[in-house]
Amino acid sequence: MPAKSKAQQKAAGAALSAKRGETKRSELIGASRQMYDSMSEKQLDEFASTKRKGKPDYTPDSPIPAKKAKRKRAAKKAAATRAKNAKKKKAAPKKAAKKKAAKKRR
Repeated sequence: MPAKSKAQQKAAGAALSAKRGETKRSELIGASRQMYDSMSEKQLDEFASTKRKGKPDYTPDSPIPAKKAKRKRAAKKAAATRAKNAKKKKAAPKKAAKKKAAKKRR
């Protein structure tokens, strides 16, 4: 069965390398470790030998695009909050100066 995405193909390649003893199993993370545990060397070879040309980066049901979108939204929200706080900091000294001036007049 060929890989459906570039990410699957890369993970299968890493798992295959560990199966053959070229890399350590402890270096595997995520999908490659699961593939190492659940697939035979022949299955991994089929996945890893898939051509990448024309394949999407990730499969549509993969959680990675969702994580990236969530991270992007969080970064955008944080930038908006920083901008808002920067405006408050600029306005705060002016308000404090006005309060001091009003106290001196009394």
